[in-house]
Amino acid sequence: MDTARAGLGEEYESEPVPASARKSLFAVSAVWVGFPMIMTSAVFAGIVVYNLGFATGMAAILVGDLILAAYVGTLSFLAGRTGKNFALTAADTFGAKGFRIVSAFLSALVIGWFAFQTGMVGSTLHLSMGWSAPWITLLAGVLFVALTFVGIRAISWIGVVASALFIPLGVVAVVLAASADGLGSALSYGGGAGAGAFSFGVAVTMVFACFADSGTMTADFTRWARNGKEGALAAFAAFPVAYLIAQVVGALVVALGAAAAADTAGGDFLHVLVSAGGVLVPLAIIFVFVNLGSVCAHCLYNGAVGFGNITGKTMRQLTIVLGIIGTIAAVAGIWSYFATWLNILGVLVPPIGIVLILDQLVFAHRRVTAAMHWKPFAAWGIGAAAALGTHLYAPQLSDAVVAMVVGGLAFTVLTYLPARVTRTALAAEA
Repeated sequence: MDTARAGLGEEYESEPVPASARKSLFAVSAVWVGFPMIMTSAVFAGIVVYNLGFATGMAAILVGDLILAAYVGTLSFLAGRTGKNFALTAADTFGAKGFRIVSAFLSALVIGWFAFQTGMVGSTLHLSMGWSAPWITLLAGVLFVALTFVGIRAISWIGVVASALFIPLGVVAVVLAASADGLGSALSYGGGAGAGAFSFGVAVTMVFACFADSGTMTADFTRWARNGKEGALAAFAAFPVAYLIAQVVGALVVALGAAAAADTAGGDFLHVLVSAGGVLVPLAIIFVFVNLGSVCAHCLYNGAVGFGNITGKTMRQLTIVLGIIGTIAAVAGIWSYFATWLNILGVLVPPIGIVLILDQLVFAHRRVTAAMHWKPFAAWGIGAAAALGTHLYAPQLSDAVVAMVVGGLAFTVLTYLPARVTRTALAAEA
């Protein structure tokens, strides 16, 4: 079926978005804003505050947000400037064949996020309403696959709706949570994890890792921007602005003592709305589907575009296949392993983005043409190894920050290797 003629629009999976098809700053921002302003962000922020207390937890959240803003903003600048999606961008750095490894890796991770978020719909409504988690998860998966199939336009509009619902309902939840002791009581919250609390560095990694994969693949969304500046501005609307709004709501719900399970469900505030009764109950149910539907559509779109470049299939064909796989994984309960998932993201993903940034903004004039560029892969491996070592032996530090710093330094050193060493390596590649 010719999806463009059917009115679904061209998605430009295998070529840069032409200037004639670029979208306004509002349209591109709407795609990103609806992504981090979600219940999941509130959940993780609440877990951070539960472990560190309100003041220290919010400090960790702000540090993570600023790092993420710089990271995603720079990658979005590149995307808006070139119109290339992540896979095409990665091909410039990792090589015409090498990009397949990077793209497949991130696309698989992001489908894992789709499964996690879809499963969270079922678990959230089970916790608040007592409904069957597997059946609600299955329904959510079907709806989210259908939404993603429509393409970037549908993702943009659901982002707007998700944001429009989150802000007022989040404010209502905070007001209800503060009704007993007042909002000021949150400032004195010292945390509830006690001796089992994790470190400041772990909290920063959690904040960053929550959007490390799709943030690295931001080009799939911001390639639609009219230029690099608008691509970066669209990303900044999400990080830190939209992300921080969701995080503050989740942090306050926990700090005000209104969380149902602060250690595992963090700042999930759906039960606060449901407990109030009345019109808030149906609004809360709609909110869960729309809000998490926004992030699920983003994740599935990332994965479909990424695997589309690898397999030669269209985004919509891959949406159906990957959506079925992700939904089955969600029903099977993958959402319950989010802590392990975040650890993987914090260790393995950040060096990829830093290598792309350095290669295309700083060292582009030194790039050579090859099917497989060994230097980016070596820097990725060195950065990930350093982050893994940090995770195991220096947990007080941030895995994500270590991964980016060490990976960036490694790539810089490798870029300036003597020409004789580089020629030898290239001959070995050939």
